[in-house]
Amino acid sequence: MHTAFNFDFMSRAWRADELRASVTSMLDAHAPVGAPSTWVLSNHDVTRPVTRYGRADSTFAFATKRFGTPTDRALGIRRARAAALLTAALPGSLYLYQGDELGLPEAEDIPLELLHDPMHERSGGVDPGRDGCRVPLPWAGDRPPYGFSAPGAAPTWLPQPADWRALTVSAQELDPHSMLALYRAALRIRRTAPALAGGGFRWLDADPQLLAFARGGADGVVSITNFGPESVPLPPHHEVLLASTDVVDGRLASDATAWLRPAP
Repeated sequence: MHTAFNFDFMSRAWRADELRASVTSMLDAHAPVGAPSTWVLSNHDVTRPVTRYGRADSTFAFATKRFGTPTDRALGIRRARAAALLTAALPGSLYLYQGDELGLPEAEDIPLELLHDPMHERSGGVDPGRDGCRVPLPWAGDRPPYGFSAPGAAPTWLPQPADWRALTVSAQELDPHSMLALYRAALRIRRTAPALAGGGFRWLDADPQLLAFARGGADGVVSITNFGPESVPLPPHHEVLLASTDVVDGRLASDATAWLRPAP
């Protein structure tokens, strides 16, 4: 049962206190039986992080999902990148929902007659349903179906947005700063760094707008996420192992995460 989706974590607002409370609660709940927690940012029911984290209300609840909710795409991308590293640094099992590694947004312009999710009909038409996060993946090319199906095949059951050409796997493989590159780097480090492969975890004293914790011992990995509006200085005597955005003059930008290790 401990491998079930962690809906509490993925439904929380993009705030340091909210996510710290969720992490603490989950670790405490699993500790008595020695089971690992699970960490997940989205699944086939939940609005995708790039869209959700760009909204004024960055939580998720089925009851409040509505058409036309505004989102800041650039803000959502920054936060989704930071959230990816924050989540991957936590101890336990990591779930990745297909398309999050590409930074796909929620597909919000699906024609009403093509919506499949019964939640839309049951709501009387006010809830767009869950189809926006279930659109087929874009693999290659500059127009739908983006390599998901063969040329000349019938259209995919849900239409892919016309502006996804820059989000295909083939396009992102050419960009070392893409979301795909970030996820691949994070997974590689997570597999090979002993501190992240083990179970050690401790919170670090930090500003309330930061979420900072250490994995492993004195030579382990430190993860710091900045939820505040301004950049913050990173701890001295450490080097950046991976960051969700460029670290300039030793400072971590707003809505960013950095993994650090002791400098040699």
